[in-house]
Amino acid sequence: MQFAYRKLYESRMKSPCMISQEITLNGKKHRLTLTDQLLSDVRRLKALYNAAYEDPESFEEVSSAISDAINQIASAVEPAVSDSDLDALIQAVMKAVDEKSKETEEAKARHAEERAGTERKTATKNKKSKK
Repeated sequence: MQFAYRKLYESRMKSPCMISQEITLNGKKHRLTLTDQLLSDVRRLKALYNAAYEDPESFEEVSSAISDAINQIASAVEPAVSDSDLDALIQAVMKAVDEKSKETEEAKARHAEERAGTERKTATKNKKSKK
């Protein structure tokens, strides 16, 4: 079991993240593909939101970058989303990205714990065999 989990973990680490997820906006179902690029776009958008929040005078400077990031994120959704649904879309995408990031971090932590346990068992066996 541990070997299979490790292989799955390693294959996901080597290949780009591509997870499809279904989201519903105003009663319409849309498909979202969480790729590395989308994750990057969401991180960028969050950083831009934070910059605008921390310095409201800079909003005009970052507003076009925010708009570009929103359009990049919206392009990852099929079928296309209407302008009136963009706010709900961005909220849903950010939530989906946060959930997947949390799952990934939890999986990494479990993997590290399992690896540490295996290393401890190996070290104990080696000590016993030397005696």
